Amino acid sequence: MRVLILGADGFIGRHIAFHLRGAGAEVIAQARDPRRLARMGFAVVAADLADPACHDPAFWHPHLPPGTCLVNAAGLLTGSNAAFAAVHRDAPRAVLAALSPGARAVHISAVGLQADTRFARWRRETEAVFDGHTILRPGLVLADTSYGGSSLLRALAALPLRTPVIGTGDQPFNPIHATDLARIVQACLVAPPGPGPWDVGGPETISQADLSRLMRRWLGLPAQPLLHLPLPLARRLGRLGDVLRLGPLSATSVAQLETGVRADPAPLLAATGLQPQPVSQFVWARPAGTQDLWQARLYLLKPLVRLALALIWAVSALLGLGLPGPSFLPAVAALPEPLALLLARGGGLVDAALALALLRNWQPRRTALAQLAVVAAYTLGLTLIAPGLWLDPFGGLLKNLAILPLILVHLALAEER
Repeated sequence: MRVLILGADGFIGRHIAFHLRGAGAEVIAQARDPRRLARMGFAVVAADLADPACHDPAFWHPHLPPGTCLVNAAGLLTGSNAAFAAVHRDAPRAVLAALSPGARAVHISAVGLQADTRFARWRRETEAVFDGHTILRPGLVLADTSYGGSSLLRALAALPLRTPVIGTGDQPFNPIHATDLARIVQACLVAPPGPGPWDVGGPETISQADLSRLMRRWLGLPAQPLLHLPLPLARRLGRLGDVLRLGPLSATSVAQLETGVRADPAPLLAATGLQPQPVSQFVWARPAGTQDLWQARLYLLKPLVRLALALIWAVSALLGLGLPGPSFLPAVAALPEPLALLLARGGGLVDAALALALLRNWQPRRTALAQLAVVAAYTLGLTLIAPGLWLDPFGGLLKNLAILPLILVHLALAEER
């Protein structure tokens, strides 16, 4: 079997790619930046699905010799309408048009598409594109690793003092392990059960509160009371997450947690003969490691680090652009006054650009490297111009020794996958 996987660098896409390769399939992995997948031994296709070039079937023909199957695991949670249209409609439609006649395709959709959200509307649009092919609607997908919503669940479970749940915490979930989902995808490629759409979920239903308690026990943390977040507050936090680009903390994720994510897997399981593991079983399949606890605790600190750095740069920009010359010129008396003023105002503009990049979460890796370069330049330059600032009782330059590691932490956390 030869399979092209769209979105192979995503949480679900990677599990499908590894499982199919382990089962003997020849996997071609598509991603916007597939270099890591290539290092993992996959044949890759570098393609940004938002690029209009990918919306032409001719782009895909070289990667789809006769008999090649397709698995579409690409999708957006948030974005502009143009981005949703490109990723959820235009690119997959072009790939389907490039498939050889009779080739099999499986589309990974999602449950709960009745909601009036942009995510649900465009997911329905993709399902229309895959009309006649196998459409799977997974519920909550968990794995040994985590990403997005599953990382958020771990992070909330690891919080001290109280474990937050939305509303009553009684919302139902029936999680499925990503490997079991990959097994189902393989079965649908070998013997398609029909177009569907088919719900995909685990055999065990668990409440949001009990799932959080289970995660906490798995991490080896003591039991603690729940913190019930009123629905209006949770919705405001979701909207705030959208504005500040806090990833899984979004209006869409809050809406899903508010209603629960429960799939009805019985029809598909009967058609495939497969039986996924219940969540209370697969959670204990391996022990939680230090890396799991660190990731859970750092996950919510990551946006706080970014916003704290944005605040530092924003205040620095305001000072550099608006502070009167007499208030800082004595500290850099070694420089001519016009040059000192020019450097202060120019530095303020640079600081403002960094603050804006952090607030928009633009190119996190490049932004972190730019911060390191600017802090290093400030530190070196001021050391040469005014070494006495190292002895400032308010810690002028000394604070850079703490800010530099904080930026390195931001850099280390820039990539989630």
